[in-house]
Amino acid sequence: MSSENFLVQGFRAAAVNSGIRGKDRLDLALIVSDKPASVAGVFTTSLVKAAPVLLDMERCKTGKAQAILVNSGIANACTGEEGMRLARLTTGMAADALDIAPELVQVCSTGIIGQQLELACFQRGIPKAARNLSAEGLGDVALAIMTTDTFRKIAVRTAFIDGKPVKLLGLAKGAGMIMPNMATMLSFILTDAKVDHDLLQSILKKAVAETFNAITVDGDTSTNDTVLLMANGLAEHPPIAEDRPEALSAFAAVLEDLCKELALMIVRDGEGATKLVTIRVQGAATEAQADQAARTVANSNLVKTAFFGEDANWGRIIAALGRSGAQFDQRQVDIAFDGIFMVREGLGQGKGVEEQATAVLKKREFIVTIDLHAGQGRKEIHTCDFSLDYVKINADYRS
Repeated sequence: MSSENFLVQGFRAAAVNSGIRGKDRLDLALIVSDKPASVAGVFTTSLVKAAPVLLDMERCKTGKAQAILVNSGIANACTGEEGMRLARLTTGMAADALDIAPELVQVCSTGIIGQQLELACFQRGIPKAARNLSAEGLGDVALAIMTTDTFRKIAVRTAFIDGKPVKLLGLAKGAGMIMPNMATMLSFILTDAKVDHDLLQSILKKAVAETFNAITVDGDTSTNDTVLLMANGLAEHPPIAEDRPEALSAFAAVLEDLCKELALMIVRDGEGATKLVTIRVQGAATEAQADQAARTVANSNLVKTAFFGEDANWGRIIAALGRSGAQFDQRQVDIAFDGIFMVREGLGQGKGVEEQATAVLKKREFIVTIDLHAGQGRKEIHTCDFSLDYVKINADYRS
């Protein structure tokens, strides 16, 4: 994707090497709107929340933001009062450099838990980033927020509201510690749409539920998960509102599509992942039970290692279903790999079918469809395989 696509009117950005990573790489970034924007946020549901998450949750309630300060390398999580002090202090430094109120600065961190930020890195990096802000800088921000990611994650969309183009651009990072309820994942979405905070929050929450909250790499939820959406209102259309359902529906659909692309990028980049697998459960007694069943299969280490080994071991799938909490009759369960039915009415379909299913497992992407024949509940969860490299990457993470 060419850099000219990484533009949203009224937004500028920059990323610099501040020394946080101790390497010659981008690790500190600023995203700035030319005017205060409506802001919405969705955050980790973990009881252990990083200082930046706590501060952003507080500031999002005001409904306005103008800048995002983000660093990689250190998560500023489990850092006590000092961590909160540094979160506020660094946003104050960014506000001074941008000549805006500190309350308009959101802050995010990603990296190692339990370490304190080094203030000198921010003292060096923030003024430099503020000087280097440009409309073309968002691509560098996508690089700066990477940790174990192997590629930058950035996507763009255009919605048409009353015939007027509205731009949406999203950045994300994440590869491991991924199972958002709300992953070590961050995502920043920028748009020139006109929409107020309350409605923006509602739209974002629904989009996240169907995208970022429907993926898993390893079943772990992070202390820092954050999705922030800023809408600066510079597009030339009447404001999106609940009493304008066509405009609302058009914007919400494009936002969800953008979030889904970013979410699937995260799964494809799962640490050591070689396959993207969609677990589709249908025929569950309720949607909640479909979610339980799909999520249990998607997080099963035995299932995920079978995917890596390209072993069509459907016994691991039905065993995971049995402990999921979903209610069904095992004699009615069907399981298919890309339309190849391994199981009908709870029984395997023989070696010939298993050979066909094994061929499916050799693909980079495929769908496992599970029909419980117990109701109308349906859910899709996107996961990946579990490889030897996942263990190596995480064993060496702090080295």
